[in-house]
Amino acid sequence: MPIDLYYTPGSAPCRSILLTAKLLGVDLNLKLVNLHEGEHLKPEFLKLNPQHTIPTLVDDGFSIWESRAIITYLAEQYGKNDSLYPKDARKRALVVQRLFFDATTLYQRFADAYYPLMFAGVPYTEDKIKKIDEAFEFLNTFLAGNEYVAGNQLTLADVSILASVTTIQAVDYDIKKYPNVVRWLENTKASLPDYEEANGKGVEAFRQLYSSLTKK
Repeated sequence: MPIDLYYTPGSAPCRSILLTAKLLGVDLNLKLVNLHEGEHLKPEFLKLNPQHTIPTLVDDGFSIWESRAIITYLAEQYGKNDSLYPKDARKRALVVQRLFFDATTLYQRFADAYYPLMFAGVPYTEDKIKKIDEAFEFLNTFLAGNEYVAGNQLTLADVSILASVTTIQAVDYDIKKYPNVVRWLENTKASLPDYEEANGKGVEAFRQLYSSLTKK
């Protein structure tokens, strides 16, 4: 049975799943969802995901949404080993903490600042940018002395956070003042198979969307 992924390419959460699938060698049947036309609100989609969010993954009748839940499911179900999502309790706890950091701090603070601007024309405030700065300071600290965000091994946390960081860069947020983040980003990009196909093209799609929605 094919594994269906309902997605849109500009979405950072969707791209984290594409990157994870490439790492695992899992083929996804991609189903583009046009949010502007309300395809996520159609009855057939609501049966799969009553929260009508993307990404949504359907694997042989099993439906799951929220990107970080999806990538951990894929790693456990299809991983040939536990390198991306360690079984060791302490190593896994660190990966999970970083995934929560991404969901509730890094990506959330970006969304709080920029999505009102993009979709409602409400300018961000300096306080909201400072919150993003603080999140990057945290990330920079996590990476001090570490090759990856949860230690010295590539994990799902790197995949999820990379999708967020590259999206934040797409709105011209400068990460140069966070040297550990810059180093990690370049090294991690080089470690990911088919990076451009799985993430780069989607980042450019998001960049173009941002530009079209915010231009004067």
